[in-house]
This record gives sequence, structure tokens and C-alpha cells, in this order.
Amino acid sequence: MFFVWLKQYTPRGLYGRAALILLVPIVTLLAVISVVFVQRLFEEVTRQLTTNSSIAISYVLDGVGPDQDPDQAQARARALDMALELSPDAVPTSDLRNWTDLSGREVIRVLRADLPEVVAVDLVQNRRQVVIYVARQEGAVRLTMNRRRFSAANPHQFLVLMAFVAIVMSVIAIIFLRNQLRPIKRLAQAAEAFGRGRIEPYRPSGALEVRSAGNAFLDMRARLERQIEQRTMMLSGVSHDLRTPLTRMKLALSMMDDRLEAQDLTRDVEEMERLLDEFLAFARGDALDDLNEIDVVQLIRDVAARFGRDKVALDPSCELPVSVLMQLRPLAIERALSNLLGNAMRYADTAVIGISSGAKSVTLWVEDDGPGIAEDKREDALKPFVRLDAARNQDRGSGVGLGLAITNDIARRHGGMLRLRDGEKLGGLRVEIVLPR
Repeated sequence: MFFVWLKQYTPRGLYGRAALILLVPIVTLLAVISVVFVQRLFEEVTRQLTTNSSIAISYVLDGVGPDQDPDQAQARARALDMALELSPDAVPTSDLRNWTDLSGREVIRVLRADLPEVVAVDLVQNRRQVVIYVARQEGAVRLTMNRRRFSAANPHQFLVLMAFVAIVMSVIAIIFLRNQLRPIKRLAQAAEAFGRGRIEPYRPSGALEVRSAGNAFLDMRARLERQIEQRTMMLSGVSHDLRTPLTRMKLALSMMDDRLEAQDLTRDVEEMERLLDEFLAFARGDALDDLNEIDVVQLIRDVAARFGRDKVALDPSCELPVSVLMQLRPLAIERALSNLLGNAMRYADTAVIGISSGAKSVTLWVEDDGPGIAEDKREDALKPFVRLDAARNQDRGSGVGLGLAITNDIARRHGGMLRLRDGEKLGGLRVEIVLPR
């Protein structure tokens, strides 16, 4: 339970977690050393010095009394580097010590243990001195001594020096850590760009493990590029080989005497050509053009204009004089939107196209007033060559089951996704193309 609570406060990035792994042991080590050093070394040294000073104080106090010569007592104090004052003006009723004075607590404890006559110990009046008030029969006595005789001078210097060195070494370690993590970040950027359909130059660098991962990524990217290129070349050859006999068939049908039978066969040949075109479009995906910075709002307006204002309406937000600039393949996105509008026109009467822009993504959507797609069949609708015509209107022709599959492939090659939802405006099907910025 504790680790689950702690996990929400830990950094999410690799750099933050690595820095945390580096700094936590250093801070813990500093804390342990500081506590042990203060408790064991400084307290022991302070105890020994204060005990020696208590012996000197007792010697001076033995010379203070009604039968003793005050001048002799003053001489003893000066000989031991003390300042002796008989009958001081004001005597504190309690000890005075700053909370930051760690060794002062041990000084007061030892003085009171060795000298029961001590009334108060003042460590605040002058941090370089220790003022001791002692009660005598003839009155109070005030003794002033140098603080170095009770505790080590400037004990905090060790802690400050230790903390300074730790900070310097931590900064150096973080700089080296950043240099080690930079190749991982470059690899992640190259992989993310490739997922969005962009090829960015990348050269493996860094540690052996990072270089190995980088070389594996380059090999994978090269294999995928070769696979896509070989698929496109193969299907182009198939297209060329199939179009030749289809052309001969159309020519033969045009020369037939039985026009009714020829018309039926001609429609079948045209259906085969359309099926072949759709299949080639699916195989090519969004490799139709290169990435360019385009205005997505203007692209939506152009696509909607080709379908006609009487059938396809623009969402009111698209009429605003704003633009959304993105790095996209314009012909691929145009084809994806055309597929969505074509499906909407096949199964519905009207459709609405729009765009919504966020901080991290842009959503292009098409909504119609048709029968829609059941939620349990939406995943199958994105598969190629799958037609859900049993739940759709057949009066306006049937497709070949590639429209949504092509659109989904184009969205994924841009690093986005395709979503099917219930319509919010017209009540039919709402198809959204979510593209990351």
C-alpha cells in the first residue's frame, strides 16, 4: 500500500527516475554521516573539552571566598584565560542556547554535572564565548571563557564542506547522466517519427546497449521499408497484368451483338476494375505523397466542396477564419476523408464534416444520419474486405469493404487512430480520425 502511494509521486520520465536513483543514496549517506559525526565525534570532543574547562573553573572558584584575596582570584582567572566578575549586575534564571547550536547542549549538560553551583550558562550573548554564572555564599560570580575551550571551532564547516562536495559531484553525475540518456531520447524520437510516417536521420551512439537497440531499430526500419516497397511493386505489377485482360474483355464485350448480356458482363468487369483499384489503394496506404505542412481546415473545405453543399455540410466551427497547420500527407488525408464521405453518402442522406483541435491532437470527423454500426461490430468494420451490409442500406450500392480499412491504415501511419462512435449531431455513425500534433 505504501509503495502504491509513493509511486504517484515518483517521476515518470527515465531522466527523472535515474536522477532520483542517483540522488537518494547520496542524500541518505550524507544524513547518516552527519548524524553519526555529530553524535559520536563532536559530542565526544565537546564532552572532553568541557570537562577540562570545568576543572579550570573549579580551580578559579577555589580562590573566590570571604577569606580569599579577590586580586589573587583575578590573577588565577587571567592565568587560565578567563574573565572573572564578582557580583554581576544581572543573573539569568535559565540557560540560553540557540537551537542551531548542536554542541551547546552537551556543554551545558557537562557543566551542570561537574559544577553543581552553576546557575545559568549563556551561549547566546556572544557565540564565541561561554558565560557561566555560579552561585557563591558571598554572591554570584560571572566567568567568561572562549568557546574554543568547550567545543571544536566551527564544527559546521565539515558539514558544509561535505554538502558542497556532494552537490558538485551530483551536478557532474547528472551532466554525465544526461549525456548517457540523450541517445535513448534520440532513439525514441526517431521511432516516434517513423511511427508517424516520417524518416528522420538517426545514427546509433551512447553505451553498447543503446547502440545495440539503435542498430536493431535501423534494421527493423529498413526491413519495413523494403517490405512496403516490395508490396507496392508487386501489386503494381499485378495491376498491370490484370488490366490487360480486363481491357481485352471490355473490347470483346463492346463487339457483342447481345447488348443486354453484354451490359451485365460490362458491369461485372467495371466492378472488377473498381475492386482492383480499391485493393491497390489499400496496399499503398498513405505512401501517396510526401509530408508537407498543410492547412487541415482548408483541406476539409475542399473535400466537402467536391461532394456538394446539398449533401455534405460543414460544421459551423469550420466556417471561422482560422487555420490548423500540421505536417501531413495531403493526398492520403484527402483520400481518407473522401472514403468516409463516400461511405456516408452510400448509407445516409446527409453528412457533416468538422474538425476539433486540442493541445496534443487534432480530430477530423464525419457524421451521417444513416443507420450506423452496432458497437459490437465496429472492430470488424475496420478490417479489410469485411462488409457489414446486413445492417446497412443496400439501395445505393455496396462497397468492397476497404474504405474504413484504408482510412484506418492512413491514420495509423500518421501516428493516429480511427474511432467509430455514435453520432452527436445527426444520430448516425460518427467516424473520427485522431492525429497527434
